[in-house]
Amino acid sequence: MVAALAAGAALYYLQVYGFYQEVADTGAGDVELVSLVTGEPEPILYDNLRAIDADSSPIRFRACFTTSHEQPMLTETYELVDDSIPRNAPGWFDCFDASAIAQAVEDGAALVFLGQKNIHFGVDRYVAIHEDGRGWIWHDLNECGKKAYDGTVVGEECPPRPAAGE
Repeated sequence: MVAALAAGAALYYLQVYGFYQEVADTGAGDVELVSLVTGEPEPILYDNLRAIDADSSPIRFRACFTTSHEQPMLTETYELVDDSIPRNAPGWFDCFDASAIAQAVEDGAALVFLGQKNIHFGVDRYVAIHEDGRGWIWHDLNECGKKAYDGTVVGEECPPRPAAGE
């Protein structure tokens, strides 16, 4: 019984705390959106960035920030995304409430932009920006990633998969 309790506590700790680390704000280029003109990520102005990541999975990245950019300018300049909602973050990372973000997106108060395509193989970065200037970033599988991880043939439309260790 004691061994099972210790194993359960260790598993819980590793999933919620152990693999995550804070990501340092470099001051430039940490928040990017894909341009409608170039199709490439471009940095936007931001403040108050808090971010976490884990080496154990490419979809564990979460971040919160604020921006002075207004939604009308952003929609005319950067690529919007219709079908991405964030996954939950650990409870201790309190600036990232996935259900509140998803509700703001559903209500139209927050818009979701493509931050970067294939930031890791099969994983895209998404950036939601609320009308009040709050913003959130997360990673999620794109179509190539979903195919690669469920065993479906990936196909030519996907980039080549990196070699082991890259």
